[in-house]
Amino acid sequence: MDKQSQPSSSWLTVPAPAKLNLMLHITGQREDGYHELQTIFQFVDYGDELSYQLRDDNEITLSPEIEGVNFEDNLIIKAARALQNHHYASNKTCGANIQLKKVLPMGGGLGGGSSNAATTLLALNKLWNLNLSLDELAAIGLNLGADVPVFIKGQACWAEGVGEKIVPLPDLVENWFVIACPNAHSDTKEIFSHKELTRDSQIINMRHALEGQAANEGRNDCQLVASKLNPEIGKTLNLLNKFGSAKMTGTGACVFLSVASENKATKVVSKLPAELNAFIAKGTNLSSAHKVLFGSV
Repeated sequence: MDKQSQPSSSWLTVPAPAKLNLMLHITGQREDGYHELQTIFQFVDYGDELSYQLRDDNEITLSPEIEGVNFEDNLIIKAARALQNHHYASNKTCGANIQLKKVLPMGGGLGGGSSNAATTLLALNKLWNLNLSLDELAAIGLNLGADVPVFIKGQACWAEGVGEKIVPLPDLVENWFVIACPNAHSDTKEIFSHKELTRDSQIINMRHALEGQAANEGRNDCQLVASKLNPEIGKTLNLLNKFGSAKMTGTGACVFLSVASENKATKVVSKLPAELNAFIAKGTNLSSAHKVLFGSV
């Protein structure tokens, strides 16, 4: 047997961090139905965690399986299958046991599923010695979801198109955030197909967007429709707006508030209703998955 097909009892544990859309503008809709957008992505130091163990066969296992999600439809499994089916994996033993520690809500706009897929592509590429580049992994990831390439590249960024045109933003301010997740599941397809969704925001350049972000003037074009469909989102925004200018991330349902310090964030959380799922996280311009797999460079 060659080295990479030897069974191993050791586990590789890698974070799958959440992301925030610090602003999100929808500038048009393409003929294929996809929406053109402009957004600023930043990671936070909070998220799911995945562990991987090599197998001496080509089986993929996942524990625990996510209730209500078919095994083969899970983005973690889709990512593993995409690598198994790549020609670089020919004549190699590519099996793994995968364990998921899930803390991010589904339908929250924090990118949990996309982050899980990206971490799986990054980790199995390393464990299986496939040696695919980040660009090659990002191309595979784009077939799994529009946000997956952002997590593959692992840097805060300005994104355009359907999210695939990425410019890194290594100097973005790394603020503290209060992130609140109302008891609501936001349906991305429902929001993007809604007749009242703004689809004609003026196209702006990256510098203009960053200036607006620095002045906390960014907005999310999905926020009004999402709040209409899920009143709990609007209620949660109103709660956080008592302490600053809150925004929804992605297509929701989670909302966030940028604050000056961890101490300030703690004070805000202490004043929120106990039944609201809220947590504190720090923005980071380098994905925690990249920090673990490649170091902090």
